[in-house]
Amino acid sequence: MEYAGLIGAVALLIWLALRGIDIIFAALLCSLLVIVTNGLPLAEGLTDYFSFGPLGAFTFAGKFFLLFAAGAMFGRVMGESHAAASIALGLVRKLGAHRALWITTLACGLLTYGGVVVFVVIFAMYPLGLKLLQEANIPKRLFCAALALGSGTFTLTALPGTPSIHNVIASVALGTDLFAGFWIGIGGGLLMFFGGIWYLERQRVLAAERGEGFVPGPRDQIVDVDEADYPHWIIACLPLAVVLLTIILPRVLLQWVSPEQLANGTPPMQLLAFATSQPVVWPSVALLSGTFLSTLLFPAIRHNALQVVGSGAQDSIMPLINTAAVIGFGGVVTQTAVFAQSTQWVLESSLPPLVSMFFSVSLVSAITGSASGGLQIFMQTMAPAYLELGIEPQVLHRIATMASGGFDSLPHCGAIVAMLTITQLTHKQAYRDVGMITVVIPVVSTLLLMAAVSLLS
Repeated sequence: MEYAGLIGAVALLIWLALRGIDIIFAALLCSLLVIVTNGLPLAEGLTDYFSFGPLGAFTFAGKFFLLFAAGAMFGRVMGESHAAASIALGLVRKLGAHRALWITTLACGLLTYGGVVVFVVIFAMYPLGLKLLQEANIPKRLFCAALALGSGTFTLTALPGTPSIHNVIASVALGTDLFAGFWIGIGGGLLMFFGGIWYLERQRVLAAERGEGFVPGPRDQIVDVDEADYPHWIIACLPLAVVLLTIILPRVLLQWVSPEQLANGTPPMQLLAFATSQPVVWPSVALLSGTFLSTLLFPAIRHNALQVVGSGAQDSIMPLINTAAVIGFGGVVTQTAVFAQSTQWVLESSLPPLVSMFFSVSLVSAITGSASGGLQIFMQTMAPAYLELGIEPQVLHRIATMASGGFDSLPHCGAIVAMLTITQLTHKQAYRDVGMITVVIPVVSTLLLMAAVSLLS
């Protein structure tokens, strides 16, 4: 009953998501199914495991509310001021409209490798992407997949040195540095990037042959006005530059500051320490700074700035709550005995250590719908056993991190739900492409790298 309940709940959540059923209702229903079939206490299951536990819905919402709100406000002002359109048109003139998917992927990859949180990247890129898509007449589903490729694959789990939470979790747990498994990460990153680009470009050509083009969502703000009314693209880039520099500059400055200088307590050092220790608050401050600068620079929104910013804050509510609901489901699942038994079974199987480790990380990440959550659980509970089996810490770091970024992206993944909600697409419309980019290609890339490591060891 317990196994059937857990597997059935995960399958039901995926089925409901693909059917376009409201994800909040789906997450609650499937959480109740897990609670009842696994004998968890009803009150504690709903109020603690689902709502306020370490992986609880409101724990997540409380932690990321400011980030979602700030990101949505910045996206709204960049859209309604025509700044995003001006930047997009500038890119099209320089690189060509047909390279919109390349532009999106590379821009997202640069941002996430620089330490920008995935949700911030989606909010920042979306208003630019809308105009790019319109100019190139590319379906939104492929833009969504390009967003996923650039912000949720090779820069988060594969490329060495990335400050992503996944790389940090492995580093802290294993005592390795962020560049652990350097060549494995380089190889995995290249496979994911070029495999994803090949797929996107192939789908773009096929869509053009079928006559499939860009269709805006019901809340998309794309106003066709004379380009003379657009801000100059250099001026339009200023708010985005402020956001990125505010986020990235403290990380760069930290390389030239000694621990003694950082601890001396002067205001500049206090600000630097605060910026580099706040992965949520500081990017939110950066986005709010970009929003404020936009209201000063762009006449199109200056006269009704408060209304525009307020509408942006409202835009953040549904993506935040939808994502939180799915995270809450993962919080319930991790409390079941079946979950603990399943992870232990994989650990004790007769599979080769690397293969067993891959399945362990993939299983936990798939059930929780979270790469970082799955990797955190794996590192806390199973990683020491795999070290004892002879896997080198550097190899374990990189392969486990890459493995966490595969089956985590099934339809119930919180980040996938947030991206689809922000882009106003359904699973039925976009998940086939997103799944290829975030599940199939990363899994194949990781398995190929594991085979190479086994042959060379």
